[in-house]
Amino acid sequence: MKKLALPVLFAPLLVLAGCSEQPGGEPVVRTSLDGSDPVEVVETPESEQSIAATTGACKPVAFEGIGLTHCVADPEAHSIRTALAPASGDDFGTIEAWAAGKDESNIAFAMNAGMYGDDLKPIGYYVEDSERLAELNRADGPGNFHMKPNGVFFGSGETWRVLDSDTFYRTVGDRPQFGTQSGPMLVVDGELHPDFQDNGPSRAIRNGVGVDADGKAHFVISDEPVSFGQFARFFRDELSTPNALFLDGNVSSLWYPASGRIDRGRVGPILVVEKK
Repeated sequence: MKKLALPVLFAPLLVLAGCSEQPGGEPVVRTSLDGSDPVEVVETPESEQSIAATTGACKPVAFEGIGLTHCVADPEAHSIRTALAPASGDDFGTIEAWAAGKDESNIAFAMNAGMYGDDLKPIGYYVEDSERLAELNRADGPGNFHMKPNGVFFGSGETWRVLDSDTFYRTVGDRPQFGTQSGPMLVVDGELHPDFQDNGPSRAIRNGVGVDADGKAHFVISDEPVSFGQFARFFRDELSTPNALFLDGNVSSLWYPASGRIDRGRVGPILVVEKK
């Protein structure tokens, strides 16, 4: 799949987006360490970000020396749906293009939601507004998506779940209102994915989602490159999510209207968390 690397952020605890100070509202161009194309992120004044960091759905956190942004969707306050980034037009394949013209006052945040092909369409299970647009993918193959077990994040109404794909296939009969498949699973029934090293050499900007015992969905995006092991431990040890799913890496993108943050990685599926 064709992807753009997201920025490497060097001061994640200073402001919500974890970035060095810039004039309010001015675009900031950051270059990734792997030599891929730079990504532009629009930022708002630090005072606005500081307020958002203490009152909003997304907050900066640190874990094992790595800066992360942690966003929480509460079923009592939020709803979740899926959407697809536009495959043509200006800034196609970005959350920014999808967000153009929308009433951001209803958006708590949005995040990329799984892996896609060259046409930006999901390569695994995908349900939008109760309509299944792509079937569950249980095939073997290369890449992170096929690092079994992979899994599905799905839900209807106020009930949201993460399950590995085999369990989803065996136990889920009713079509949910939303669903997206990605991989690998980060945490499976309280255990880290069996193929993860404690702190392996693969480092990237990554994002994922897990659901805790209270039914809250925890969305996390790293503000600097992180290993799979570190990322998974945050979900297991800090968030206590018995199941958590890796959504993607390098293209990982967050739109958080409360702070003005909108990342511009190339994405396909999007998870939209809306205020009730």
